[in-house]
Amino acid sequence: MTDLHAVLKQYWGYDTFRPFQEDAIKAVLNGIDTLVLLPTGGGKSVCFQVPVLAMEGVCIVVTPLIALMKDQVEQLKRRSISAAAIHSGMSKNEIDITLDNCIHGHTKFLYVSPERLRTDIMVARVKQMNVCLLAIDEAHCISAWGYDFRPAYLLISDFRKIIAGDTLANGKRPDVPVMALTATATEEVRADILEKLEMRNARVFKQSFARANLSYSAFSEENKERKLLQILKNVSGTAIVYVRTRKRTKELADWLNRQSISAQSYHAGLPFRERSDRQTAWIKNQVRVVVATNAFGMGIDKPDVRAVIHFDLPDNLEAYYQEAGRAGRDEQKAYAVALFTKIDLEELSESVERKYPPTEVLKRVYQALANYYKLAVGGGEFASFDFDIQEFTGIFGLAVNETHYALKLLEEEGFIQLSESFNDASKIHFLVDNRQLYDFQIRYQEMDSFIKVILRMYGGELFTEYVRISENELGQIYFAPENEVVRKLKFMHEREIIDYEPRKSKPQLTFLTPRYDAALLPLNVFEIGQKKDRDIKKARAVAHYASHTRICRTLLLLEYFNEFDAEECGVCDICIRNRKHDLAENPDLETAVVTFLGQNGPATPNELGKAFEAVQENEFLQTLQQLIKEEIVRYDITGKLSLTNKTQH
Repeated sequence: MTDLHAVLKQYWGYDTFRPFQEDAIKAVLNGIDTLVLLPTGGGKSVCFQVPVLAMEGVCIVVTPLIALMKDQVEQLKRRSISAAAIHSGMSKNEIDITLDNCIHGHTKFLYVSPERLRTDIMVARVKQMNVCLLAIDEAHCISAWGYDFRPAYLLISDFRKIIAGDTLANGKRPDVPVMALTATATEEVRADILEKLEMRNARVFKQSFARANLSYSAFSEENKERKLLQILKNVSGTAIVYVRTRKRTKELADWLNRQSISAQSYHAGLPFRERSDRQTAWIKNQVRVVVATNAFGMGIDKPDVRAVIHFDLPDNLEAYYQEAGRAGRDEQKAYAVALFTKIDLEELSESVERKYPPTEVLKRVYQALANYYKLAVGGGEFASFDFDIQEFTGIFGLAVNETHYALKLLEEEGFIQLSESFNDASKIHFLVDNRQLYDFQIRYQEMDSFIKVILRMYGGELFTEYVRISENELGQIYFAPENEVVRKLKFMHEREIIDYEPRKSKPQLTFLTPRYDAALLPLNVFEIGQKKDRDIKKARAVAHYASHTRICRTLLLLEYFNEFDAEECGVCDICIRNRKHDLAENPDLETAVVTFLGQNGPATPNELGKAFEAVQENEFLQTLQQLIKEEIVRYDITGKLSLTNKTQH
């Protein structure tokens, strides 16, 4: 059997697994269906990537977001692991070659959206693949109780039967195991995942959602800007500030810069290069704060974020937990802060109402889309188009805000897919072999040096798959302007030497099903109503969390996720307030301990205990624990308690 620790060390550079990772990996290797529930930053991807590298065959990874699958593929490639993705925007030829590489063993991981599973080409080709694992990322999407329901996830159980072939006969467990992964799942969602994926005798690995190093706080503030500035001045290091609207990202980032705190705005509507540059600058600590919509953060691995501040409250606690969890992944102390006003709390439920336009509006918007793109009934499945909502609503006399929510609901129902942040690099693939390419170079001498530059920059993979290129970089090496590089690429494309796909820079809208007659659009009206009711309950849970003043914030979150046996965190705003109240009878105890250590130097806990033997033991221990949590006091290498450097200064 492959040494799993050797695989982990070779590709990830880690010596040991995190809790539950190795157990989950071994379950998969033993052919057991597995459900993995790990908090944000808990290392879910390692749970399915390591066992696949220890097995023969390809792993099919189902994931809902194009941005996430691209990020995962790029991360694997940087580790010299072969991976590919199929998503809207790819040509039929590109999809064909990608699937062929999976059949012939050139690819270890294939990332697909759930909608892709029902296509004829996917069904036909997967039967020829040696699939060793079916991994379902963001598995909560299969549950109507989840916060991001995706109807196409319901296709997975049928797809699984196709992979298994005849092994499902007589109720036998399929040979290909399934691993479902998610960071946030209530008890109802967990049960739904197991049922909808038809996971038999599954092992469930669940790590506590408690984060000992993360201090949660929520503050009712009429002047949220002032409180934000106070937090950023008190907490050093990089931070994320989440807001609801694109306009506010810029306004707040500009305001922070005027307060001498370096900040950049980020949202899905920015040009690709600008988004990439801003993200990179923040990751490299060239910018301290990113003010962003929820488009920011997924797939970004930055361990040293010290604060995540929600300037606007999110729609549900699942989203809040995931976003707040991007702080302190290095397990050092970090802060998750929510700021709100009374109006914000009222707005939570009102925003849910806006998210669910009437059925008539949904049908009208769907019909307008069909007219906009001139799609006949029954056509257009997986067709992708540039989409400009301002132009679209202007032509058809639709309200922008209402149309936005109608499109989102049509997406949730599985009819369309919106890719606001679609900005893939240009791609090329050689359609000829080496001999035919050589003949072309002889025939067109002026192309010879250009082709050699392409081959030198991008290598032999050009003949087996589509490779991302940069026209600008090609021009720099070839000593030619970018427009000349594009002209030469188009020249080769027209003569069928290469397939050249220029970058799409506009938002994309993809039809996921053949076009319906709008009057007969099969909307699940009852389920939409049920989901609206659930979203209102989730919004109320956010309001309850934010406005609560008695119970530990960590306990509030854990109880939401059905954890009832945890202890108070001791570091949230409520715990600190309660502790200060408990110590009101002896408010100078902390000061006395600090003074003692400052005058007498490091001391063992026993020595300190004797010095304060007049104080009740429980009260003294609570004070000592709090001083350690607040990093005022620490254990030194001799095991004695001493003041930290920042306290001494």
